[in-house]
Amino acid sequence: QLCLVDMQRLPLSLAPRRWASRFNIPPSALSVARPAGVCSMMKLPIQGSAEGLDAAFVGVPLDMGTSNRPGARFGPRQIRAESAMVRRYNASTGAAPFDSLQVADIGDVNVNLYNLPDSCRLIRESYQKIVASGCVPLTLGGDHTITYPILQAVAEKHGPVGLVHVDAHTDTGDRALGEKIYHGTPFRRCVEEGLLDCSRVVQIGIRGSSYDPDPYQYCREQGFRVVLAEECWLKSLGPLMEEVRKQMGEQPVYITFDIDGLDPAYAPGTGTPEVAGLTPAQALEIIRGCKGLNLVGCDLVEVTPMYDVSGNTALLAANLLFEMLCVLPRVQTVRGQLPPAPGATRL
Repeated sequence: QLCLVDMQRLPLSLAPRRWASRFNIPPSALSVARPAGVCSMMKLPIQGSAEGLDAAFVGVPLDMGTSNRPGARFGPRQIRAESAMVRRYNASTGAAPFDSLQVADIGDVNVNLYNLPDSCRLIRESYQKIVASGCVPLTLGGDHTITYPILQAVAEKHGPVGLVHVDAHTDTGDRALGEKIYHGTPFRRCVEEGLLDCSRVVQIGIRGSSYDPDPYQYCREQGFRVVLAEECWLKSLGPLMEEVRKQMGEQPVYITFDIDGLDPAYAPGTGTPEVAGLTPAQALEIIRGCKGLNLVGCDLVEVTPMYDVSGNTALLAANLLFEMLCVLPRVQTVRGQLPPAPGATRL
């Protein structure tokens, strides 16, 4: 007999009392087996639109813009699967997003896998509806092409935005094989359309060989701050993020995080890996360093699951998306307010 688990209708006797809430909350593995139920981000409820939500996880399963190893279309699915390990509270920062915001998984954009420009249109139109509702989108990619139509929708509402961009590559190329839209060009297209406040763009973790002797000239000419990976080696990025917060000010900011910004020793499941990248601890410093900014959207892109059979790249991505949720405006902290758990557990 098939047993369907309704995560939001569990008897309170099956869970600690503090799990009773007017907000959507991830179910505790103390009460619900992690493999049980429909696969959603952090096992949150799934709803058909962003209406009534403060923040929403949304997948964009597109990899038609990749230049090397394909497979990022499967990123959203794998990130959701691994997110079952992510719990309700951020024990390190005290952030309590599910005590502060109404959050759900609103599924995937139904992209056109046979037409990249049409997929960009579908993404843009979907995000226009999301941001118009007042919801902050947290996107599971998908290759980095998707950030271009997302920013078209975000800038339509908020105007040119600041950008915290973590990546091995600047993604400011002009064209490849005659095409102007692919995962190496989104931020040049954004500049051309006035979607970015170029004085408030920082790119962190940039590295790798290049076809040009000065591959960052375009970025400098636009006023971007480019932080090479070598500038990040063997140090805390806390001081850098203090500077970034001052640079971003109080105006709208968008976070885009390409998983290949991290060293492939930590995140091998990606399409265009580059050696000598950032560490997971530095990734946390970057995202946590965005606390207090006027964040209007975030994405995590370029997870290609088949190149990491361990699932650890997608697990890392799920945790980084949770960290992004934790630094959104209006997220409260509860450090020191929760009673100690009755007995140690690794669930």
